Amino acid sequence: MKRKISFKIEGMTCAVCAGVNEKALKALSGVEEASVNLATKKAQLVYDDKAISLENIFSAIREEGYTPVLEGEDEGFRKLKELRKMRAQLLISAVFASMVLYLSMGPMVGLPQLFEPAQNPLLFVALQLSFTLIVMGTGISYYTAGFKNLFRLRPNMDSLVALGTSAAFIYSLAEGARAISVDAHAVHNLYFESVAVIIALVKLGKYLEMRSIGKAGEAVKKLLDMTPKQASVLRPDGLEEKIAVSEVKAGDILIARPGDSIAVDGVIVKGTSYIDEAMLTGESIGVEKKGGDRVFAGTINKSGMIAYRAERIGKDTVLSKIISIVEEAQGSKAPIARLTDKVFAVFVPIVSAIAVLSFIGWLAAGYEIAFALNAMVSVFVIACPCALGLATPAAIITGTGKGAQLGILFKSAESLEALSHVKTIVFDKTGTLTEGRPHVVSINPAEGFSEIEVLRYAVAAEKGSSHPIAEAIVAEAEGRFIELPEASGFVSTAGRGVEAIVRGRRVKAGNLAFFERDGEAFAEAQKAAAGDDTAVIVAVDGKFAGWIALRDVVKPDTLRALSAIRGMGIKAVMLTGDNKRVAEKIASECGIDEVIAEVLPDGKSEAVESLKQKGKVAMVGDGINDAPALAVADVGIAVGGGTDIAIESADIALMGRSLLGVADALALSKKVMKNIRENLFWAFIYNVIGIPLAAGLLYPSYGLLLNPMVAALAMSLSSVSVVMNALRLNLFRSRFGGK
Repeated sequence: MKRKISFKIEGMTCAVCAGVNEKALKALSGVEEASVNLATKKAQLVYDDKAISLENIFSAIREEGYTPVLEGEDEGFRKLKELRKMRAQLLISAVFASMVLYLSMGPMVGLPQLFEPAQNPLLFVALQLSFTLIVMGTGISYYTAGFKNLFRLRPNMDSLVALGTSAAFIYSLAEGARAISVDAHAVHNLYFESVAVIIALVKLGKYLEMRSIGKAGEAVKKLLDMTPKQASVLRPDGLEEKIAVSEVKAGDILIARPGDSIAVDGVIVKGTSYIDEAMLTGESIGVEKKGGDRVFAGTINKSGMIAYRAERIGKDTVLSKIISIVEEAQGSKAPIARLTDKVFAVFVPIVSAIAVLSFIGWLAAGYEIAFALNAMVSVFVIACPCALGLATPAAIITGTGKGAQLGILFKSAESLEALSHVKTIVFDKTGTLTEGRPHVVSINPAEGFSEIEVLRYAVAAEKGSSHPIAEAIVAEAEGRFIELPEASGFVSTAGRGVEAIVRGRRVKAGNLAFFERDGEAFAEAQKAAAGDDTAVIVAVDGKFAGWIALRDVVKPDTLRALSAIRGMGIKAVMLTGDNKRVAEKIASECGIDEVIAEVLPDGKSEAVESLKQKGKVAMVGDGINDAPALAVADVGIAVGGGTDIAIESADIALMGRSLLGVADALALSKKVMKNIRENLFWAFIYNVIGIPLAAGLLYPSYGLLLNPMVAALAMSLSSVSVVMNALRLNLFRSRFGGK
């Protein structure tokens, strides 16, 4: 049986670590999909639990030198604890690194005579060594993990830091010993300050990086905070009781007063109110709710007091599902990340070779060992590929989180990237471009039939259908208080119509295509279908009985949304099963570029396949009748109306019913991809410029040689700058109608 799981991997410090773990997971028999995200430090995989156990999967991670951890409800506390630990280590390393730096600069700034290296070289060296060892202790994981990965021939960022600082430390030890026993002037060759400051700056970079990534993922935390901790339950004796939301059971009657948050998903049993569903749909206007209407956890009761029956609790609520989708999307990997994956496979070995060659090269050129060591350490430190590894996931985390705040759920990083490349968007008509609530505008009986008879026959045949047109005809009959006759032998033909036996007579009700083989009835039906309204044609025992004209109205925001979409250079196409005349009328109102009408449900996917030959295609529909077409499109977008979202069949779900959400999703996807390209560009440029500069390539001509401490600062700031650039996505605001 296929299982999907997400778990934390502790010990990862750079993209090389993520790549090693991902490769190890994909190599396991029984693992079908695997993705490891550096920014979230998480692995997501799909595996067959009959072919491989979770323990086998975890063992493979441990064999690579990392620790797998299943996440629990205390994840937020664990992150806070980890951040506090990093802050404490940073503080210790900064204090003692400053002391080492002060001592090393003593001859320039003036030290108390006790610490003067010429007067007391033993104390001078011993203090620097002691303080440096304390700093190295705060970064001990760089050495344990770094050398372990080096011996496995899989060097990572830790390996580069460990190699660089170890080389400088060992050289300083040797020179320190020489200064104490042979030549006091050797104290000028100590590099303890470089070791200490490099570790302190790497710590600083990692701390800032973790804090920034935390801010990038704040959207999920905000969603979690929207769920109230307590609920008011109405007991059978009529008394109210405050209980924890976790104790609410399905069937409980809950009370919500003005200002209260709805505790769980449920149905109103008493009262009327306006509910603020902005956290779900991104639409700030309150929605009127009355008896029988559904309410959702995390939304806010704005006016009257209501009583509602709990239906879905815990992880089954819509809010919980949204959080799950966002977390999964944030942990997924965009196709653009494959570029960096290829780079990481060879990056660290190449950098290590450059560092060693620079050391050998400068020695061969006649320079002192201190000079050659300076170049080697600088290359090791500046080349840590953290910025490259964070370029894509930082933007994905921020972008998907921002989307959730706007009522746009990207199921994966792949769907977000694919949407940015779409050239054509196909729209279903009923319920997507229009309100999806057609109403009867006229009943047109044929000779020998009355309006009531036509309506009665149509309702008897249609009442077993859940199609919006059938529901509109039933509503018309109920409004006229027409008695409905019993029907039997109900048969439905998808996309065409229905037939049934009503009072012993064979009744057919449907569109023009449903009557193609009905001779005289078809000829009459053609005339009925020639109008601008949707026509439901009725025949009794093969004889044309008349038709019912229905009209659906275009959603208020449709025209504005389509104008915005076309403004981004996207072609709009309508795909519908309705007759061409009606479809073209709606299209002309909306400004649709192309109409594909009279298509059966199973033919919609073929139409989408055909459009894909001209470029990437997105399909927008209600996600139920349009499921096949949504699945076939490069990107399937389900318009949900708050909760009726087809998450299973769509790549992107819009929680609101407005098509302005499609325009927002397009704009956001393009913004995220632009941000990723910016991040990758600057991360690549940083390494392209930094490595040659650190190796001393410009020294012969311009006298430029990077100090290892400056290299460490540059490396740390490059990672932070990439994450900060990604955080700019939080400034994205709906240009078309969301929040």
